[in-house]
Amino acid sequence: QVQLVESGGGLAQAGGSLRLSCAASGRTFTGYTMAWFRQAPGTEREFVASISWSGGSINYATSVEGRFTISTDNAKNTTYLQMNSLKPEDTAVYYCRARMVGYVYWGQGTQVTVSS
Repeated sequence: QVQLVESGGGLAQAGGSLRLSCAASGRTFTGYTMAWFRQAPGTEREFVASISWSGGSINYATSVEGRFTISTDNAKNTTYLQMNSLKPEDTAVYYCRARMVGYVYWGQGTQVTVSS
């Protein structure tokens, strides 16, 4: 059974930092692209960042570029999202996604709340 489990969310002050983790299990994730999405109340889920399995292709949403860093440790099947210079508008539930042709898996999400 494939599982993606996010952790590391919580409460932070504006300007602070949090590090999210996404631990994947249940199959081999070689070749998968890992990504982070987020969803604030009343809004659609939006793309935050993605990284290819090799780490050679990384993309960020404009709203987080320069503040967030995505990385992956393939030996641990874990993907990270380092979030610095947090803003109140970063408040959302953050979801991890694993995707390759024909397969998509989502985690349950972790809440991030940034106070002003």
